Amino acid sequence: MDLEKPDAERPTPPVPRPPRRQPEAAGEGCLVVAIRLPVRTVVFLVVLPVRLVWDACAVAARWLGRTVFRPLGRALLWIGRAVFVWPLAGLWRYVLVPLGSALAWLGNLVVVVPAGWLYRYVLVPLGNALVWLYARVLTPFGHGVMWVLRGAAAVCAAIGLGAFAALARLARYLVVVPCAWLYRWVLTPVGRAVARCAKGLARLGGMLVTGIGTGLYWITRILLVLPLLAVWRWVLAPVGRVLAVVAREIWNALGHAWRVTGYISLAVGRFVGALFRWTVVEPARWVYARVLTPVGHVVRDVVLRPAAAAGRAVGRAVRQSLASARATLRQTRADLRRMLVGEQRPAPVENRREPIGGDTRTLGSSTTALTKD
Repeated sequence: MDLEKPDAERPTPPVPRPPRRQPEAAGEGCLVVAIRLPVRTVVFLVVLPVRLVWDACAVAARWLGRTVFRPLGRALLWIGRAVFVWPLAGLWRYVLVPLGSALAWLGNLVVVVPAGWLYRYVLVPLGNALVWLYARVLTPFGHGVMWVLRGAAAVCAAIGLGAFAALARLARYLVVVPCAWLYRWVLTPVGRAVARCAKGLARLGGMLVTGIGTGLYWITRILLVLPLLAVWRWVLAPVGRVLAVVAREIWNALGHAWRVTGYISLAVGRFVGALFRWTVVEPARWVYARVLTPVGHVVRDVVLRPAAAAGRAVGRAVRQSLASARATLRQTRADLRRMLVGEQRPAPVENRREPIGGDTRTLGSSTTALTKD
């Protein structure tokens, strides 16, 4: 039995599409390609030592920050707290706060209480007296004065209105009417003539200015603008494009060289680290593990532990000797006291316990000497 499908039923494999060209690579010319390789080579040779020095400085800075600057900063922080924060906190808590409380109590006693007494027993009665004086004396007097002034003002107003009407009529016929006639028949025609002359002069000046401006415009365009435009179009723009291509390639070369030198610097750092490890760290660890540790164990077991045990034994012997000497000294002192003073009688033992049996204390009977029958 045929398990395979015929060729007609097999799906055709997809045809791979050609990769699309990047727009930047599609627009690159021979100038870009000719500039890129030497620029990247020169920039790589320049950036490589810089990157190595930069990575070495970064590693040294991290090591210094971890081992030197961070402990130094903590020590300086503790010193700053001990020198500034704690004395200032103690000064605030134990000097300034009690002093402020004392000053507040003194200010209340010296200023607030006398001021309240002065306000309550002096200023308030004085204010009430002034209010009464204003309401009962000054207000009626002021009303009377205002009534008198209103009457005088009414009389003066009546006299003034008549005088004002006479003066207004006289000013109208002596000033206003002649001025209106002068404005209508003299000043208006003269002003119109002057305005027409000014308009003509302005039009003439505008025509002169327009002609001069047009001439200056064409002279400036021919002598300055067109040469500058030609220099910009045919000289500066091509040079700027070339410089832009060179600057872009230098920038791309710097980035590429920085990344590549980073990998090289990482490899060099790992090689130096491995070399330092296998030449210094591993031998030192081997010496510590295979030589110093067994020697230390032998010194500990043979010298230090026996010395410590001997020291403990000597200490116990010294303590026992001192204890026996103290006991002997106490016994000798007691014998001397007996020979000089005599045997002391033992103090009578008092029974401080509660009475037992029928002599126990009750609420109905008393056992003290003052209340006993």
